[in-house]
Amino acid sequence: MHDLAPLTALGAPAPRRIRHGALTLSEDPGLALASLALRRGQREPSPFGLTLPGPGAWRAGTGVAAFWTGPGQWMIEAPGRAEEDFTAALAAEAPGASVTEQTDGWAAFEIASSQGAAPLLRLAEKLVNLPPDALAPGRATRTGLHHMSVFVLRRSEDRLSVLGMRSAAGSLWHALTQAAHRLETPE
Repeated sequence: MHDLAPLTALGAPAPRRIRHGALTLSEDPGLALASLALRRGQREPSPFGLTLPGPGAWRAGTGVAAFWTGPGQWMIEAPGRAEEDFTAALAAEAPGASVTEQTDGWAAFEIASSQGAAPLLRLAEKLVNLPPDALAPGRATRTGLHHMSVFVLRRSEDRLSVLGMRSAAGSLWHALTQAAHRLETPE
């Protein structure tokens, strides 16, 4: 019999966490993700009591959050539920919608600031070409970061999340940590 052990997207048994000045970067292997797409003529559901956000927005509910990915399409997040069958739970909350498991296809990185918004915004300036209003709290957007396509979510004044393809997790972590390090030690 095989003796299998789960690994994070960065290939370790435990998530990585590093601090650079005011910024703490953490890998989040516990985030469950599922895409939700309406079918033709279907009314917009309220899964788990959550009102789904409009274009460019991210919204948190009780134990879940969602961000808009396209007309009639959202990514639904469930912190700490990656090892559950979250997709089945979401499908039960949105009968008739197309629900697809996304958890293992993405790597999630949380960036927290101990000094408010300014360090997060300086980091974002180094990484993505987005106007400031696209990085306001409650906003979400898909953009390019180095050679990768990512979702950038502004969860609160002092928190930013970056979701990228799991296959590029190492490159994404490197880009994030190097940019945070450069902010801490200006040239």
